[in-house]
Amino acid sequence: MAKQRGGLRFQPSGGARSSGVPVGKKQRLQIERLAHDGRGIAHLEGRTWFVAGALPGEAVEARVLAARSQVVDARTERVLNAAEMRRQAPCPVAGQCGGCTLQHLPHADQLALKQRTLAEQLQRFGDIVPDEWAAPLVGPEFGYRRRARIAVRWDVKAKRLEVGFRAAASQAIVAFDDCLVLVPPLQVLARELPELLQGFAKPQAIGHVELFHGTASALLLRHTEPLPAGDLERLQAFCSARDVQLWLQGDGEPSPADGAGQLGYRLESWDLTLAYRPGDFVQVNEPVNLAMVEQALDWLAPAPTERVLDLFCGLGNFALPLARRAAEVVGVEGVDSMVARATANARANGLDNAAFHQADLAKPLNEASWYTGNAKQGFPAVLLDPPRDGAFEAVRGMRDLGARRILYVSCNPATLARDAGELARQGYRLKRAGILDMFPQTAHVEAMALFEAG
Repeated sequence: MAKQRGGLRFQPSGGARSSGVPVGKKQRLQIERLAHDGRGIAHLEGRTWFVAGALPGEAVEARVLAARSQVVDARTERVLNAAEMRRQAPCPVAGQCGGCTLQHLPHADQLALKQRTLAEQLQRFGDIVPDEWAAPLVGPEFGYRRRARIAVRWDVKAKRLEVGFRAAASQAIVAFDDCLVLVPPLQVLARELPELLQGFAKPQAIGHVELFHGTASALLLRHTEPLPAGDLERLQAFCSARDVQLWLQGDGEPSPADGAGQLGYRLESWDLTLAYRPGDFVQVNEPVNLAMVEQALDWLAPAPTERVLDLFCGLGNFALPLARRAAEVVGVEGVDSMVARATANARANGLDNAAFHQADLAKPLNEASWYTGNAKQGFPAVLLDPPRDGAFEAVRGMRDLGARRILYVSCNPATLARDAGELARQGYRLKRAGILDMFPQTAHVEAMALFEAG
């Protein structure tokens, strides 16, 4: 599916800004438990403190980042009494870089936090407990990320180019020697990138850089003005020497520098290759994505005679494997370019039983043109993979589609729980649920849930 921004916003803390606790103040705190986002929670003088980098049972010295009414956001400056579960973060810039927020927590405890978050959200928003909890779907905790965005900024005063990742709770850029969560080919590229860019004659023209790895490796450079010929030649030579595709993006869409570049990734179990372009949504964790698709098809269990509906289908990550098993697959997606990509992917893989349509899935299903020609035939099995806003309007139409089994893949437990409540109201039962550890070292929770009609 193509992830989208906007709509509902879920915030870990709220309230009006207050000057009662000044930004920058240091405070000693006793941490009681972990919030869903992995920050430690403490209470002091009527205020609730959310402290990044702190663990339950620890005494820490924290620095205030922001204060809102009776809620304070802070960052651990010094651990005065470490919890037994604390580990030394493997990355030297952990706690500074905004990417990995849980490296100080062992992986097993990260999984327990995510499992607890999912269970609590289902209970809180939907008053629902699944009949069965599935084991967490996991992959390597490091070396898994096949896409990364590198921040670039020209420091006018210092007259130098900063290259790295965005800092936690800041627009500052943190330089790094290695990024342990990147797949090895991208680790090499990321390590060599700063020297390349800092040697440009006009580094001010660089917006940011993105790295990709799949059937090929690629580097996308976003530029805010045309690159000087010498800088472009330097960039092309760098990519050519490393067998890396070069993509450029100015005011328009990304395009390959040689006019012929193509990116893709494999779903080996189904003998599928899915093409994509920079800017398309692609799951960044290849091992977990493969396991996720396998589990989704196992849970949904489409029969060879059944029609399957894939909502928020993206470029066909679920739809094409489903088409290998089902009689017919209909995919619906909100982004036109992704519909075109899914259609081309089906054709390139020799699948003629998958059709794709564009529709705004934030609106009722029966208002879309695709619905008229498909709803009457019904869909015994439905798969949804919505963005963080969830799929409330879509799940409201499940009974009208004749859905007997619904497989919901979520990147936000709160909206999954809300939508599960709506499905329960329609008589669906949550048969099975579990977490997908798509982003190790972070508190981000992905989940899968299977609903069956009562």
